[in-house]
Amino acid sequence: MSAGYDLAVVGAGILGLAHALAAARRGKRVVVIDRDAQANGASIRNFGFVTVTGQQAGECWTRARRSREVWAEVAPRAGIDILQRGLTVLVERPEAVAVLEAFAATDMGAGCRLMSRNELAADLPITPSVTAGLRSPHELRVESRTAIPRLAAWLQAEMGVTFLWQRRVTAIALPRIETSAGPVMAEAAVICPGDEFTGLHADRIAAMGFTRCLLHMLRVAPASPVPLPTPVMSDLGLARYLGYADLPEAAPLKARLDAEKAQALAEGIHLIAVQSADGSLVVGDSHRYAATPHPFAGADVDDLILTELDAVLDLPGRRVTERWTGTYASAPDRLAWIDHVSDAEKLVIVTSGTGASTGFAIAEETIASLYGKADP
Repeated sequence: MSAGYDLAVVGAGILGLAHALAAARRGKRVVVIDRDAQANGASIRNFGFVTVTGQQAGECWTRARRSREVWAEVAPRAGIDILQRGLTVLVERPEAVAVLEAFAATDMGAGCRLMSRNELAADLPITPSVTAGLRSPHELRVESRTAIPRLAAWLQAEMGVTFLWQRRVTAIALPRIETSAGPVMAEAAVICPGDEFTGLHADRIAAMGFTRCLLHMLRVAPASPVPLPTPVMSDLGLARYLGYADLPEAAPLKARLDAEKAQALAEGIHLIAVQSADGSLVVGDSHRYAATPHPFAGADVDDLILTELDAVLDLPGRRVTERWTGTYASAPDRLAWIDHVSDAEKLVIVTSGTGASTGFAIAEETIASLYGKADP
């Protein structure tokens, strides 16, 4: 029988680690239990792009702002390098310029500035088709595949969190938690299953009608060094990110993209390009939805992503050095779900690609539901 804990967190992805942090900061004895030997899912198969600008107005945007604050505080303490700051949206179409102008005039546009083509060309290798842009100071970019393990190591070494790897949780009847390697005792539990829908509380998850989203991503190496001062997005992102897409001014852009980019839109493609320490770019992504997405990464989808990259960034001789896919939970009507199974047991799923961007704030909300609001 393992020693007793105040809180057991099931799942060691970014959402699980965020809950461990929020509880440990309150002095709680925390154990994190995960079926794998290390994080291996959506939390490391992404851009590491903590996105604020463009998130849906209201709750999501507020969560993203708070999560960005936590990332900025925790990253240096955990030895996580912040590789880029901010965001530049590069646009080609006049309809996209109108969206940027409308967004800049909202409360969410505070701190952002519209940029002319000449201003953009001063520090970005833009193509002739780029006409204008918007720059945000709010975003952070980390390398997910190293940041998540470092965050876990720091939580263990400095915050006193216990990790039990390669253990599957099979049942919970608090304070007893059954695992594949024996029981663990904890007064409360937070379950962060990602896109595993058939395990704990499968009936509650099934009732929500969630599905999975498959995405394609690539690592692209320029032929010669091309520094990107910020991550980059393009016109397609304005039709997908709800902070832009929900604006009335987005309707003409969506109509034009429907006519000009039908194939890309059918694959759910929008452009994000971020830069790693070695100068390579992580580029993506796409969105296909299915209960069990097929695991094959078709070259046609990669080509559509690269076409959008080449439309706004001039990277002569660039080559693809790595490809991968990932899946995450998805829902048509919400970006995240906190299910209060009981006063002491919570089920939390981010049902969108915003885990890194909103997870820390969601975790603080969950922990507050268990232990009350934190002291100011």
